Amino acid sequence: MNNANAQRDLLKAVSRSFYLSLRFLPPSMRDAASIAYLLARTSDTLADSVSLNCSLRLESLDLFQQQIKGSMKPAEWSASILSAIPLLEEKRLLTHQSTLFEELRRLDFSQQGLIIELLDVILSGQRFDLQHFVNATSSNIISLADDRALNNYTWKVAGSVGVFWTKLGFLTLGERFSSHPAESFMELAAQYGSGLQLINILKDLTHDLQMGRCYLPVTDPKDLDALFAEYLKWHAIAHQRIQAGHSYSLKLSLKRLRIATSLPALIGRITLENLPKNRQIFLQKPSRIPRWKIYSIILRQFLPH
Repeated sequence: MNNANAQRDLLKAVSRSFYLSLRFLPPSMRDAASIAYLLARTSDTLADSVSLNCSLRLESLDLFQQQIKGSMKPAEWSASILSAIPLLEEKRLLTHQSTLFEELRRLDFSQQGLIIELLDVILSGQRFDLQHFVNATSSNIISLADDRALNNYTWKVAGSVGVFWTKLGFLTLGERFSSHPAESFMELAAQYGSGLQLINILKDLTHDLQMGRCYLPVTDPKDLDALFAEYLKWHAIAHQRIQAGHSYSLKLSLKRLRIATSLPALIGRITLENLPKNRQIFLQKPSRIPRWKIYSIILRQFLPH
């Protein structure tokens, strides 16, 4: 199997919806965006290896970053790291890391720089996550300090992706990406990415609480009235930021770009609608969006309006 097929299969395995967005991208953007996504998922897999202690996960992220920047030769992960990865597709992602680095080095130097810049920001967010919640348990729930901390976190792990997407688009396509000035995109891009991460936070609230993590800034995460108030507040903010993503996509020149960029917003909007807004059930696990519904969204994007 060649590298292109291996990359495509990895994307399908580790991404449920973003893979579809990547397939709509113009070829000039697709390789760099795909490699960036797979490398970010690799670091995310290392950061989320809950059976490893925090110090080992932080050490793994440091090693990963050194390999990305080329200050350390790519090396295979140890058996202890791989055994801590429960999902087969994520374990496979780690075993294909050397191939991803080879693909990264084949890119134009400017595209490599954008990916390295992005991963630096994402990794800083993942380190903050690990360090802030190092003592979190189901009986010792730790929350973020305030709105600024949550906004900073969502910027690092997701808002930065929107900005990367924009820079890559203008780098590879120029005015074919958009005739609007690049500066007009950056705030919308950051809001859009942050909004997608907020949806993940709201969707995973119950699971995170069970792990001792509360990304919503409340003084006492066990105060359900206060928690519900924050939940509704950030639900509204997430909706506003997804709307920013829709505005962003309308500024793009090519139809396939508009589809690729608006698809996460459409799925995000459905996810927000599925999230319970009743005080009695807001901690229930939300229903999963059926794959047929995702495909129907894509189909509607191709139909004339």
